[in-house]
Amino acid sequence: MSRVLLLAAGGLARETASSIAATGDHQILGMLDDSPTLHGQFVAGLEVLGGIEQATTIDAQLLICAGSGAARQSIVASLARLGVENTRYATHVSDAAQLGARTTLGRGSIILPGCVLTCDIEVGRHVVLMPNVVLTHDNWLGDYATLAAGVTLGGSTQIGALSYVGMQASVRQGLVIGDGATLGMGSVLLQDQPAHSIWAGNPARMLKHHPDQSTTGKSTSSKTTIEDTQCVS
Repeated sequence: MSRVLLLAAGGLARETASSIAATGDHQILGMLDDSPTLHGQFVAGLEVLGGIEQATTIDAQLLICAGSGAARQSIVASLARLGVENTRYATHVSDAAQLGARTTLGRGSIILPGCVLTCDIEVGRHVVLMPNVVLTHDNWLGDYATLAAGVTLGGSTQIGALSYVGMQASVRQGLVIGDGATLGMGSVLLQDQPAHSIWAGNPARMLKHHPDQSTTGKSTSSKTTIEDTQCVS
């Protein structure tokens, strides 16, 4: 059992702490958060030991529990400037999740209870799958993607880096959601969604598009390198 710190003491941290307690894959030493009002306080029974920079002084692996992919990316970048390497990041998979053959997870990813990953799936770094997400064959998720509770992806779907898919949304097989895109809650996506766009509805339609934006995360056209992944099945 590895020692771990949870970074960002919000709702996802509480959910992750509960899942870790049930699964028993890590020993949680406490939380770190940059809000001074939380320092010394207890969240979900865990002490907030200080700011996120304290990760450099405590011998433990790290799980970033910020709900936003952009926030997770920012924390990784800040810690990298302080000398924290990718090998410090843990991965958590609930024992109430099902992971099929030839599934790989990037470091820092969090898979909460009820998720089903059928087979031949690649999940990037610092990806969060909220409860009851269903990924099917040949899905690919870029770094820092976030899939909310109850999302279902058809086979051979690609989700770009830093994208967000809202609760109970469904994506037809073979589609691509570009980097930094948002698909709204309950949407049914029947065509490719451009990067940096916001879509919603059934069928989903474009609401906004910001093509001038850029991401520093992984593009859907690239693959997560084996050095940054942990094969879990």
